[in-house]
Amino acid sequence: MHGKGMESWGVYEPFHIMLNEYRVADIVVTPYARGRFADRIKQEDGKDGDLCAWIWQCVKQNRVRPYSQSEYSAYLIDNDTSVVVEFKELQGVTTLSGHPLYVMVVVTFLGQISATPQLRDLKSYFSWLRYSRRMKLMKKRRRRR
Repeated sequence: MHGKGMESWGVYEPFHIMLNEYRVADIVVTPYARGRFADRIKQEDGKDGDLCAWIWQCVKQNRVRPYSQSEYSAYLIDNDTSVVVEFKELQGVTTLSGHPLYVMVVVTFLGQISATPQLRDLKSYFSWLRYSRRMKLMKKRRRRR
């Protein structure tokens, strides 16, 4: 996404966009996140075209904000769609002032808060997920014996 040319000659988009303390130069969406997006977010929203371009536009327009809990790297897009991301530093690439640039890797889409109210409290949501996985494994183990 960074350094992407525009219509007129010699004009480029800004090299990076600030998101909290990170200077985001590129966005990568994992295949797992693409699948989760297709499953959990409605296709009628018009967001299914190019997912990276849509997220880049959201970051440029300051529509992405961090989730209230700091222990998870979760972000909200348009105060509704929850996304888990991680930031990886680009090796050997810095700004003119010497600050490092980062790649924003979208790990997964958790869903929309308007559709899934359990996402309002991520701490209890993740503990519920851990508990349900553990119970599934215990039941599976019982059946095998």
